[in-house]
Amino acid sequence: MTKGKILLLGVLMSLASAAFAAPQAAAAPSGIQAYEEQEFVADFTKFKIGDFAPAQYLTPEYTIKQYKLRNLPEPQAGTHWTYMGENYVLVGDTDGKIYKAYNGDIFYHR
Repeated sequence: MTKGKILLLGVLMSLASAAFAAPQAAAAPSGIQAYEEQEFVADFTKFKIGDFAPAQYLTPEYTIKQYKLRNLPEPQAGTHWTYMGENYVLVGDTDGKIYKAYNGDIFYHR
């Protein structure tokens, strides 16, 4: 083989290997972000961040006061944690707007 053909073969092989290289996988969320949900089902209804929770979840019976025990961050002023369909959900105290949701498995987070 001539030098030109060997050089061409080398270039083609390097291009082919680059084309078949494995794509870089995105890093999986870790810590508390691994439990964050953008949508969930509760009471046979699909909810997403920005929706409004039913009025029953605004009552004291559904308010989670021991949020640290459940590995949840402290709620901001005017909000509280509640439990909806196996998920912990941060809702507005007066309007019930859903601000954040975590999968219930966060309870076991270490």
